[in-house]
Amino acid sequence: MPNLYEQLRADIVTAVKARDAAASTALRTADAAIQRASMDLSKPIDDALVIGALRKGVKNLADAKVEFEKGGRADLVAANEAEIRILEKYLPKGIDGAQLDALIAEAIKESGAQSRKEMGKVIGALKKRPEAALIDFAVASRLVQAKLP
Repeated sequence: MPNLYEQLRADIVTAVKARDAAASTALRTADAAIQRASMDLSKPIDDALVIGALRKGVKNLADAKVEFEKGGRADLVAANEAEIRILEKYLPKGIDGAQLDALIAEAIKESGAQSRKEMGKVIGALKKRPEAALIDFAVASRLVQAKLP
């Protein structure tokens, strides 16, 4: 079974052959971001690097989409939504609420955090977990804040 990056590269070829301009542009941009991240970090391309680069790309597109909505640019909003849908196909499904609550409770216990001032310890403990690639840390931060006095 091909790894995530090999699948993305194969899909670029498929999109180009199908003359799907939107998909080929989105996938080529993602490929360039992955290669740039690999060079910047001096790491070989693996699934973790691909997921990290794609998450960053999706986040940037979502942020841009919000700005385009404020500016009343429906055409650019639609283009960003389409690009986000293309990239999300390569991202694993995130951890659901109950499972995330359990991980946060475990991380609080593990780190010994007593107040919101020690929230960094809890987030650090979450980032060391094997499930870290599946965690949306914006949601996790809000949950940690709610759990700590």
